[in-house]
Parts: sequence; structure tokens; C-alpha cells
Amino acid sequence: MANSSRDRELLIPVANTGAGDDVSGDKPSSSSSSSSSSSHHHHHSGRETFSKVVRSWASKKFMTGCVILFPIAVTFYITWWFIHFVDGFFSPIYAQLGIDVFGLGFMTSITFIFLVGVFMSSWLGTSVLGLGEWFIKRMPFVRHIYNASKQISSAISPDQNTQAFKEVAIIRHPRIGEYAFGFITSSVVLQNYAGDEELCCVYVPTNHLYIGDIFLVNAKEVIRPNLSVREGIEIVVSGGMSMPQTLSTLDPGSIRVDRS
Repeated sequence: MANSSRDRELLIPVANTGAGDDVSGDKPSSSSSSSSSSSHHHHHSGRETFSKVVRSWASKKFMTGCVILFPIAVTFYITWWFIHFVDGFFSPIYAQLGIDVFGLGFMTSITFIFLVGVFMSSWLGTSVLGLGEWFIKRMPFVRHIYNASKQISSAISPDQNTQAFKEVAIIRHPRIGEYAFGFITSSVVLQNYAGDEELCCVYVPTNHLYIGDIFLVNAKEVIRPNLSVREGIEIVVSGGMSMPQTLSTLDPGSIRVDRS
């Protein structure tokens, strides 16, 4: 009996010690679990940040590539379409002759256009053109299309005849502090009781180039930028995107507008 009671006393502290070890052992276990959870959270947020940075970088580079390649692709597409379009004028003739060479119709069309320009520059060509225009202007609907297209082609003609745009002009319109971009087409002298006043006929396009408004502006109030007519047409057709960042005016002493 004494031996069994002594054994029981010896077992009690051993059990208590084991229980204490279990309680104290739970504390490092819970702390290690929380530290593991914290490190997992930081790792996950780091991956999300890295993923956002990579996506932003890839998106910017992709848009940069699109901005660079878009005008190149449009230029090549329009050029390729134009070559096929012009080539189609004479390629059926060569096809009937059994000649199938790509580009031969295009070269023939370019040569034909050049020869027409040479012929129309002569006296005989001018006479033939005048006769053709005489017939066209008597057609009810066709004459309006022909007159509009002829005015546009005359504006960019290298001959710079009386029907072409004379100069690029900037006028104050429609309010003070606002300006309109246009072309001087002619000049006129307004005779009134106060004396003669020289006015410039300024054409301001409102729809690309073939539709616009005409304003009669005092010649002294017209601002003439240092731009050629072709540069002005490019600015209008591009919607102002090809406008230079700085505009300078012409020397007033070198300005001369032909009256027509």
C-alpha cells in the first residue's frame, strides 16, 4: 500500500508537468501560425502589385506600338488600294492581249496621265479642253459636279491660275479673340461714301475643303501666316492636326493680292 501511494504521488507532478508543457507549447504554435499567415498575406499583395506593374507596362507598350504602326498601316493600305485602282484601268486591256504582269497597268496609267498633262499644256490641248467643258456645262446635273471638282483641283494646281487659292489667311471670326482659318481667293474694292475700301474674299472651309463660307474682310485686318497653299490644305484636310506649333506672319511689304 505504501509503495502504491508513493507511486501515485510521483505520477501527479509528472502529469502536471506534461499538462504545463502542453499549455506552454500552444503559445509558440499560435505565434508561428500568425507569422506564417502574415508572411503569406505580404507575399500575395506583392504578387498583385507586380502583376499590376507588368500589366500597365504591357498596356503602354502595346498602345505605343499601335500609335506607331497605325499611320504606317493606313499609308500602305491606301497606297496599295490606289495602285490596284489605277492598275485596273489598263490591266483588262493587257489581259485581253494575254499579258499578265502586275503593275504594268499602273505604269501605263501614270504615263497616260503625264502625257495628258503635256498635251493640255499646249494650245491644241487647251482648245480641246475648252470644247469638252462647253458640252459638260450644258448637262443639268453633271456640270455642278464638274465645277466643284474643278475648283478643288484648281486650288492645288501648280499653275496657280486666277481660280486657285491665292494665300492662306487667318481672320477674326466669329468673335473677338477667336480666329478662322481660310484662303484668300480674290480681292475687291468696295466703293462707298467714305471712300474706297479694299476687301479680301476669304474662303473658310467648314466641311473639309469643298464646302465653306465666304467672308469679305478688310485687307488690313487679314492675318497672313507664313504658310503655302498646299500646307494650308493639309491643315484643313487633317482637321488641324498638321498645324505647326508656331505661326509667323509674312512681311507686309511682300504681300500682294491679285485682283480678279
